[in-house]
Amino acid sequence: MTTEGAGFTSSIGKKVVMGASGFVLFGFVVAHMLGNLQVYLGREALNAYAEALRKLPALLWLARGALLAALLLHLWAAYSLTMTNRRARKVGYRETVPQASTYASRTMRWSGVTILLFVIYHLLHFTFGARVVHPRFQSGDVYHNFVTGFQNPLVSAFYIASMLALGFHLYHGVWSMMQTMGLSHPRYDHLRKGFATMVTTVVLAANISFPVAVMLGFLREPPQGAPVHRAVTGK
Repeated sequence: MTTEGAGFTSSIGKKVVMGASGFVLFGFVVAHMLGNLQVYLGREALNAYAEALRKLPALLWLARGALLAALLLHLWAAYSLTMTNRRARKVGYRETVPQASTYASRTMRWSGVTILLFVIYHLLHFTFGARVVHPRFQSGDVYHNFVTGFQNPLVSAFYIASMLALGFHLYHGVWSMMQTMGLSHPRYDHLRKGFATMVTTVVLAANISFPVAVMLGFLREPPQGAPVHRAVTGK
Protein backbone atom coordinates (compact mmCIF):
# COMPACT_ATOMS: atom_id res chain seq x y z
CA MET A 1 0.00 0.00 0.00
CA THR A 2 1.33 3.44 -0.87
CA THR A 3 0.93 6.61 1.09
CA GLU A 4 -1.13 8.07 -1.73
CA GLY A 5 -4.22 6.06 -0.71
CA ALA A 6 -7.38 7.41 0.81
CA GLY A 7 -7.78 8.79 4.32
CA PHE A 8 -6.03 11.38 6.43
CA THR A 9 -2.95 9.18 6.83
CA SER A 10 -2.24 9.33 3.10
CA SER A 11 -0.04 12.03 1.59
CA ILE A 12 -3.09 13.70 0.05
CA GLY A 13 -4.97 13.47 3.33
CA LYS A 14 -2.07 15.02 5.24
CA LYS A 15 -1.95 17.87 2.75
CA VAL A 16 -5.67 18.44 3.32
CA VAL A 17 -5.08 18.49 7.08
CA MET A 18 -2.19 20.89 6.54
CA GLY A 19 -4.34 23.21 4.44
CA ALA A 20 -7.40 23.09 6.73
CA SER A 21 -5.41 23.66 9.92
CA GLY A 22 -3.41 26.36 8.15
CA PHE A 23 -6.67 28.10 7.24
CA VAL A 24 -7.71 28.19 10.91
CA LEU A 25 -4.30 29.55 11.96
CA PHE A 26 -4.38 32.07 9.12
CA GLY A 27 -7.76 33.31 10.35
CA PHE A 28 -6.35 33.73 13.85
CA VAL A 29 -3.34 35.69 12.58
CA VAL A 30 -5.63 38.14 10.77
CA ALA A 31 -8.07 38.43 13.70
CA HIS A 32 -5.21 38.92 16.17
CA MET A 33 -3.74 41.64 13.98
CA LEU A 34 -7.08 43.46 13.75
CA GLY A 35 -7.51 43.29 17.51
CA ASN A 36 -4.03 44.65 18.16
CA LEU A 37 -4.61 47.54 15.77
CA GLN A 38 -6.91 48.99 18.41
CA VAL A 39 -3.80 50.04 20.29
CA TYR A 40 -3.73 53.03 17.92
CA LEU A 41 -7.13 54.08 19.29
CA GLY A 42 -5.62 54.47 22.73
CA ARG A 43 -5.38 52.74 26.07
CA GLU A 44 -9.11 52.63 26.80
CA ALA A 45 -9.98 51.09 23.44
CA LEU A 46 -7.40 48.28 23.71
CA ASN A 47 -8.18 47.50 27.34
CA ALA A 48 -11.93 47.55 26.66
CA TYR A 49 -11.40 45.12 23.76
CA ALA A 50 -9.47 42.74 26.04
CA GLU A 51 -12.14 43.06 28.73
CA ALA A 52 -14.91 42.28 26.22
CA LEU A 53 -13.13 39.07 25.22
CA ARG A 54 -12.79 37.96 28.82
CA LYS A 55 -16.51 38.49 29.43
CA LEU A 56 -17.05 35.53 27.08
CA PRO A 57 -14.92 32.84 28.78
CA ALA A 58 -16.69 29.90 27.13
CA LEU A 59 -16.16 31.34 23.65
CA LEU A 60 -12.59 32.34 24.49
CA TRP A 61 -11.63 28.86 25.69
CA LEU A 62 -13.42 27.26 22.75
CA ALA A 63 -11.35 29.42 20.40
CA ARG A 64 -8.15 28.56 22.29
CA GLY A 65 -8.98 24.86 22.09
CA ALA A 66 -9.65 25.07 18.36
CA LEU A 67 -6.38 26.94 17.82
CA LEU A 68 -4.42 24.41 19.85
CA ALA A 69 -5.97 21.55 17.90
CA ALA A 70 -5.23 23.29 14.60
CA LEU A 71 -1.63 23.92 15.68
CA LEU A 72 -1.06 20.30 16.72
CA LEU A 73 -2.60 19.00 13.49
CA HIS A 74 -0.50 21.43 11.47
CA LEU A 75 2.68 20.29 13.23
CA TRP A 76 1.76 16.62 12.79
CA ALA A 77 1.01 17.03 9.08
CA ALA A 78 4.20 19.01 8.47
CA TYR A 79 6.40 16.50 10.31
CA SER A 80 4.70 13.49 8.74
CA LEU A 81 4.98 14.85 5.20
CA THR A 82 8.63 15.73 5.77
CA MET A 83 9.39 12.19 6.96
CA THR A 84 7.48 10.71 4.02
CA ASN A 85 9.50 12.80 1.57
CA ARG A 86 12.77 11.78 3.21
CA ARG A 87 11.88 8.09 3.10
CA ALA A 88 10.92 8.41 -0.56
CA ARG A 89 14.37 9.84 -1.35
CA LYS A 90 16.87 7.52 0.31
CA VAL A 91 19.88 9.36 -1.11
CA GLY A 92 20.03 13.12 -1.01
CA TYR A 93 20.80 15.18 -4.06
CA ARG A 94 24.49 15.92 -4.64
CA GLU A 95 23.60 19.51 -5.40
CA THR A 96 20.27 21.25 -4.97
CA VAL A 97 19.32 23.57 -7.80
CA PRO A 98 15.91 25.21 -7.18
CA GLN A 99 13.67 25.20 -10.21
CA ALA A 100 10.08 26.27 -9.53
CA SER A 101 10.43 26.59 -5.75
CA THR A 102 10.72 29.92 -3.96
CA TYR A 103 12.82 30.95 -0.99
CA ALA A 104 9.65 30.96 1.12
CA SER A 105 8.83 27.36 0.20
CA ARG A 106 12.40 26.17 0.80
CA THR A 107 12.48 27.70 4.29
CA MET A 108 9.04 26.55 5.50
CA ARG A 109 10.54 24.22 8.12
CA TRP A 110 12.84 26.85 9.58
CA SER A 111 10.22 29.60 9.53
CA GLY A 112 7.76 27.18 11.13
CA VAL A 113 10.15 26.36 13.98
CA THR A 114 10.87 30.07 14.49
CA ILE A 115 7.16 30.87 14.65
CA LEU A 116 6.56 28.05 17.16
CA LEU A 117 9.30 29.36 19.45
CA PHE A 118 7.91 32.88 19.07
CA VAL A 119 4.38 31.75 20.00
CA ILE A 120 5.68 30.16 23.21
CA TYR A 121 7.61 33.32 24.08
CA HIS A 122 4.68 35.56 23.10
CA LEU A 123 2.31 33.69 25.42
CA LEU A 124 4.77 33.98 28.32
CA HIS A 125 5.36 37.64 27.51
CA PHE A 126 1.90 39.08 26.89
CA THR A 127 -0.64 36.45 28.01
CA PHE A 128 0.73 34.81 31.15
CA GLY A 129 2.98 37.70 32.13
CA ALA A 130 5.94 35.58 33.21
CA ARG A 131 8.16 37.93 35.19
CA VAL A 132 11.33 36.46 33.73
CA VAL A 133 10.37 37.77 30.27
CA HIS A 134 8.16 40.74 31.25
CA PRO A 135 9.21 42.18 34.64
CA ARG A 136 6.83 45.17 34.31
CA PHE A 137 3.72 43.10 33.52
CA GLN A 138 0.51 44.40 35.14
CA SER A 139 -2.54 42.17 35.27
CA GLY A 140 -5.54 43.77 33.58
CA ASP A 141 -3.68 46.57 31.79
CA VAL A 142 -3.09 45.29 28.26
CA TYR A 143 -1.99 48.67 26.93
CA HIS A 144 0.68 49.05 29.61
CA ASN A 145 1.98 45.52 28.95
CA PHE A 146 1.98 46.19 25.21
CA VAL A 147 3.97 49.42 25.43
CA THR A 148 6.42 48.45 28.17
CA GLY A 149 6.98 45.09 26.55
CA PHE A 150 8.15 46.63 23.29
CA GLN A 151 10.27 49.26 25.00
CA ASN A 152 12.96 46.59 25.31
CA PRO A 153 15.01 46.79 22.07
CA LEU A 154 15.88 43.08 22.19
CA VAL A 155 12.22 42.12 22.52
CA SER A 156 11.25 44.37 19.62
CA ALA A 157 14.09 43.02 17.48
CA PHE A 158 13.05 39.42 18.19
CA TYR A 159 9.43 40.27 17.44
CA ILE A 160 10.32 41.87 14.09
CA ALA A 161 12.56 38.94 13.12
CA SER A 162 9.77 36.53 14.01
CA MET A 163 7.32 38.53 11.91
CA LEU A 164 9.65 38.25 8.92
CA ALA A 165 9.68 34.47 9.42
CA LEU A 166 5.89 34.59 9.65
CA GLY A 167 5.82 36.52 6.38
CA PHE A 168 7.74 33.81 4.50
CA HIS A 169 5.62 31.09 6.07
CA LEU A 170 2.36 32.94 5.47
CA TYR A 171 3.12 33.71 1.83
CA HIS A 172 3.84 30.12 0.86
CA GLY A 173 1.18 28.81 3.22
CA VAL A 174 -1.61 30.89 1.67
CA TRP A 175 -0.40 29.98 -1.82
CA SER A 176 -0.34 26.24 -0.99
CA MET A 177 -3.60 26.35 0.97
CA MET A 178 -5.47 27.76 -2.03
CA GLN A 179 -3.91 25.09 -4.24
CA THR A 180 -5.02 22.33 -1.84
CA MET A 181 -8.54 23.80 -1.87
CA GLY A 182 -8.55 23.44 -5.66
CA LEU A 183 -8.17 27.16 -6.34
CA SER A 184 -5.36 26.65 -8.80
CA HIS A 185 -5.24 27.12 -12.56
CA PRO A 186 -2.41 28.32 -14.82
CA ARG A 187 -4.60 31.14 -16.10
CA TYR A 188 -5.38 32.43 -12.61
CA ASP A 189 -2.27 31.56 -10.61
CA HIS A 190 -1.14 35.18 -10.84
CA LEU A 191 -4.26 36.11 -8.84
CA ARG A 192 -3.38 33.51 -6.23
CA LYS A 193 0.13 34.91 -6.02
CA GLY A 194 -1.22 38.44 -5.80
CA PHE A 195 -3.60 37.52 -2.96
CA ALA A 196 -0.83 35.78 -1.01
CA THR A 197 1.44 38.80 -1.50
CA MET A 198 -1.26 41.27 -0.44
CA VAL A 199 -2.22 39.35 2.71
CA THR A 200 1.39 38.86 3.73
CA THR A 201 2.24 42.53 3.15
CA VAL A 202 -0.74 43.77 5.19
CA VAL A 203 -0.06 41.42 8.12
CA LEU A 204 3.66 42.20 8.17
CA ALA A 205 3.18 45.97 7.89
CA ALA A 206 0.63 46.02 10.71
CA ASN A 207 2.49 43.70 13.09
CA ILE A 208 5.91 45.26 12.57
CA SER A 209 4.39 48.71 13.08
CA PHE A 210 3.65 47.87 16.74
CA PRO A 211 7.23 47.61 18.10
CA VAL A 212 8.38 50.34 15.72
CA ALA A 213 5.67 52.72 16.98
CA VAL A 214 6.67 52.05 20.58
CA MET A 215 10.39 52.41 19.94
CA LEU A 216 9.85 55.70 18.10
CA GLY A 217 7.61 57.03 20.87
CA PHE A 218 4.35 57.17 18.92
CA LEU A 219 2.85 54.75 21.44
CA ARG A 220 3.69 55.55 25.01
CA GLU A 221 2.40 55.42 28.55
CA PRO A 222 0.11 58.35 29.57
CA PRO A 223 1.51 60.99 31.94
CA GLN A 224 1.58 60.19 35.63
CA GLY A 225 -1.77 60.87 37.26
CA ALA A 226 -3.80 60.34 34.09
CA PRO A 227 -6.85 58.06 34.50
CA VAL A 228 -6.21 54.44 33.62
CA HIS A 229 -8.86 52.08 32.25
CA ARG A 230 -8.08 48.47 33.09
CA ALA A 231 -9.74 45.23 32.17
CA VAL A 232 -11.33 44.01 35.41
CA THR A 233 -11.24 40.28 34.75
CA GLY A 234 -8.05 38.37 34.32
CA LYS A 235 -4.84 39.46 32.66
